[in-house]
Amino acid sequence: MITAPICEFVRRYRYSGALRMHMPGHKGTALLGPEPLDLTEIEDADVLYHAEGIIRESEANAAALFGTKKTVYSAEGSSLCIRAMLYLALLHARANHKKPVIAAGRNAHKVFMTAAALLDLDIRWIYGTESVISCAITPAQLEDVIVSENPAAVYITSPDYLGNIADIKSLSTVCKKHGVLLLVDNAHGAYLHFLPEPMHPMQLGADICCDSAHKTLPVLTGGAYLHIAHGTPDMFAQRAESAMALFASTSPSYLILQSLDATNPLLATSFPAQLKACAERLDTLKAKLRAHGYALCGEERTKLCLLPKSFGYTGTALAEILTHSNIYCEFSDADHLVMMFTPETTPADFARLERALLSVLPAPAILSKPPVPPHAERVLSPREALFSPSETLPLSECKNRILADANVSCPPAVPLAVCGERLTPEVISAMEYYGTEHCTVVVE
Repeated sequence: MITAPICEFVRRYRYSGALRMHMPGHKGTALLGPEPLDLTEIEDADVLYHAEGIIRESEANAAALFGTKKTVYSAEGSSLCIRAMLYLALLHARANHKKPVIAAGRNAHKVFMTAAALLDLDIRWIYGTESVISCAITPAQLEDVIVSENPAAVYITSPDYLGNIADIKSLSTVCKKHGVLLLVDNAHGAYLHFLPEPMHPMQLGADICCDSAHKTLPVLTGGAYLHIAHGTPDMFAQRAESAMALFASTSPSYLILQSLDATNPLLATSFPAQLKACAERLDTLKAKLRAHGYALCGEERTKLCLLPKSFGYTGTALAEILTHSNIYCEFSDADHLVMMFTPETTPADFARLERALLSVLPAPAILSKPPVPPHAERVLSPREALFSPSETLPLSECKNRILADANVSCPPAVPLAVCGERLTPEVISAMEYYGTEHCTVVVE
């Protein structure tokens, strides 16, 4: 039976009458409401990233649920886990006398860029032909990259922000053939293990991956997992906590830890059936939307991504229409409208969204297309650029300058150009399309 030991300890402490001569400063007095359950790493509360008690027990529960060799909690989202993944890949490369080269899909999150800069990793980009947010990589394409670049690891983002899912199993086969690690940013896919046919990277051959639990599970914002697969070198499990601690706060949120802990019993019992019902309701909604004339993309079972230009609207315009019905979407730009569903999305919620989307009448198609992801010229390494003197200028003054920072918003936080690359006219044009107004560039 899966228990929730962190929650049990905190609740006992809350009602024990203890005198709180420790942090946090609110001393358990409710201002917003959850303060009585908000603790620090006092005796018996265990220590995140040096877990030996209730946190270790809870993480072991999560590892059993996800079928991993080791799972470590993050109270700072997948961003922390990405940094730890790359650090572990760096240690593995050095232990095997390989250069710290990472081959990565170009739609990587900006945290990948900044982590690579901090760790002085060398990136070899794998480009797709779709939008900037997506990067479909075939096994044959990956094989060519591995043979030509000899990376220590491959880094894939799957699912991506538009709901596209990579063929992790086939990509893993290629990586294992060449003795290369496969790292997966699975931030949007924590739920994948609990579908009737599990599709989680840990079951499909990834060596290490991160999940943003808060994106698709009933977890507070900031809750995430770092997963280490069975069959990986023991060093990964042994160093996973220290890898997280290298970048993490020493004051983790016990509210977030309790949220991760409390979710484990749900994942072991009611969640899979509720998830199945949610996915089936979304399948039905997608069929109705297609019949109404909407174009859709993505394979995710709990994500709806509309391509509304063929229906006569930009994603931004359609999102604005939905706000008039008090419906707020995850993401919109000129070409896409993204909505995310979970078992907490009720049948009434589905019906409300359906009415709103089907009430929109088609208009003449918008024919403009997004720019193809530009292949920018690398001039400096990400580390050299990020730590160079820089200045922020209007985009119109940045032609052929070297980017010194990631000029992206979140969501989806996928850079058009990476620090150290030259802002060619092609890159500038793509940035203009997505509304970039200023860039931080290296002082020349």
